Amino acid sequence: MKAVAITRREFHRLMLIVGAGFLSRPGHPADSRLNSNFVHPGLLHSPADLERIRMAVRKGRQPIIAGFEELRQHPLSSPAYVPYRCVDEIGRNPNVHSREFDSDANAAYQCALMGAITADGRYSAVARTIVLGWSASLQRVSGADAVLMAGLGPFKLVNAAEILRHLGALDADGATSCAAMLKRAILPAIIDFAPFANGNWDAAAIKTMLAIAVFCDDGALFERALRYYLHGVGNGCLTHYIYENGQCQESGRDQQHTQLGLAHMGDACQIAWNQGWDLYGAESNRLLRGFEYTAKYNLGEKVDFRPDIDRTGQYRHNFISPHSSLRPIYEQILAHYHVRCGLAAPAVQSAVDEIRPEGAAHGADHTGFGTLLYARTTDDPDPAPPSVFPAALHAVSRVNEIELDWLGARNAVSAVIERNSAAVHLDSRLGSWLDHRVVSGRRYTYRFSAPSRARFRAAPISIVAGLPSGWASHALGDPSLVGDIQFDGKVMTLCASGKGLMQSEDEALFVAVPQSAHQILVKFIPQIASQFAMFGVACRSGLRAGAPAVALLALPGGERRRGWRLDLMVRDLSGLVSTVSDNPLTFPVVNYGRLVCPIWFRMAFRGSVLEAAFSVDGATWTSAGHPTCPAGSQIGLIASSGIPEVATAVRFEILSL
Repeated sequence: MKAVAITRREFHRLMLIVGAGFLSRPGHPADSRLNSNFVHPGLLHSPADLERIRMAVRKGRQPIIAGFEELRQHPLSSPAYVPYRCVDEIGRNPNVHSREFDSDANAAYQCALMGAITADGRYSAVARTIVLGWSASLQRVSGADAVLMAGLGPFKLVNAAEILRHLGALDADGATSCAAMLKRAILPAIIDFAPFANGNWDAAAIKTMLAIAVFCDDGALFERALRYYLHGVGNGCLTHYIYENGQCQESGRDQQHTQLGLAHMGDACQIAWNQGWDLYGAESNRLLRGFEYTAKYNLGEKVDFRPDIDRTGQYRHNFISPHSSLRPIYEQILAHYHVRCGLAAPAVQSAVDEIRPEGAAHGADHTGFGTLLYARTTDDPDPAPPSVFPAALHAVSRVNEIELDWLGARNAVSAVIERNSAAVHLDSRLGSWLDHRVVSGRRYTYRFSAPSRARFRAAPISIVAGLPSGWASHALGDPSLVGDIQFDGKVMTLCASGKGLMQSEDEALFVAVPQSAHQILVKFIPQIASQFAMFGVACRSGLRAGAPAVALLALPGGERRRGWRLDLMVRDLSGLVSTVSDNPLTFPVVNYGRLVCPIWFRMAFRGSVLEAAFSVDGATWTSAGHPTCPAGSQIGLIASSGIPEVATAVRFEILSL
């Protein structure tokens, strides 16, 4: 079986690196400087898009008019649609009013589109009733599949609200009510994405977070979603979902979910495009490769499939899944890459030819109606893009250098990198830069400066060149396994593969604190991708894989959704491992078997005795035990993915030494 993403280059793509508005959740007052006046309407549809569609329908232009008939004749596009009773909770697995909400969300979006195209106020009135009703009532999203519940239907609802606001059918009070609902009910379910699941979950969360960010003019939230799309730890990160050859993370699962994940990514790119960034072009048009591969295969042609394992370690695929019907997702991609950009997309073109006009999606799964919404010719005008900064500034520390990359603006606005407030002149259109003038152990902060006319100001990012003075990292076990550390001055990220910890021999990454330190206090920041990961704090008397050690570890329960626990484990001189204490983790730290909340770890020498303790709220501490450790032992952080083939990132906020 092919090992996935354990090269150094892929590690650097994996890292959920540091930066304001990303490692910390948006909403802190420090994030207010990122709030931006986004372009409105500017989710899936810009003013120019809506006008292009209106004129094409008015003139009866094909294939737009055929696509319009698909929308007009759909039962949820009716001015006679009767909305369901709005409630305070929706959920999925178990289902709580999920069917009713998704039906209303579809109807709101489709009627908003009909109102925009026909100028018939009856459609807009239906959409407005739905948006205002759910905005006033909805308080929470629940269930094991809450991320999907919050990432699918709400995406259509917020697009409907954006169109209605543009049409004047949703006033300022209505928009404020909708924004408040999105942040109190929808955002909590998707704020940390879904690194524990197949990639279509992550991708749904990304696009809906982008949509909420634009609707609410929240720059920090927009950056959070962009950075995860480009550099996230889960399966929904662009380079984790679509491999170099175009194969997708779910290609071995089934073709319907593969197409769903791709559709979500296309929607994320469309939002970014309308706001001024070319997310479509990321990683040399990687999204197009995924669409071409998937369309080609489902049209009956052969593709290069390579056995793989996903980021969670739960899904291994040795063979590509059977062919499937084509979902209505291809018009958007053909319009952008082939018509607008002039790139070859033969398989996507064939898919469009086969299913045009594209109709509705299944339920609230994705947008549908692509022929109406996206079909265009080279004669269709493309308005000048908004003036924006580069976005999603990202940094990786390497040996004697720091590598920066960013998402370029479509208008190539002139921008200057500032390093610790000193200007560094370079062409921001390059998309990356290596800073060789760094001193090991020193913290650097980078930001873009640009003309004040630019609408969006990207979050600054901080990173330490290497490790702070006195810290040392050690790969335990197989030296070929990837292990690396990034530190932003506050949060240390360990990226490690390996079969596990406190066995006969460890395969893990150990980061020792300075010799002068006799304790460590850290907070684990969720979430992680590998559902087999083991991590925490440890005390070791040596660096060989089976050295005597004490470790306070978060460990998975062993089977899917069986939960997590905190164990204090000891390995003696003979190599015998014993568990001193076993502490199951419960709700809300663990929800549906997933580790979703922070954990505080503390380990300290008290004379010859080692004190280990943990907390799930940062205030109340539980002692895990007081074992002894040989003199000269080192305390530090430790992590292993639990999967030799795949590295996972574990983040700790360093609170004190």
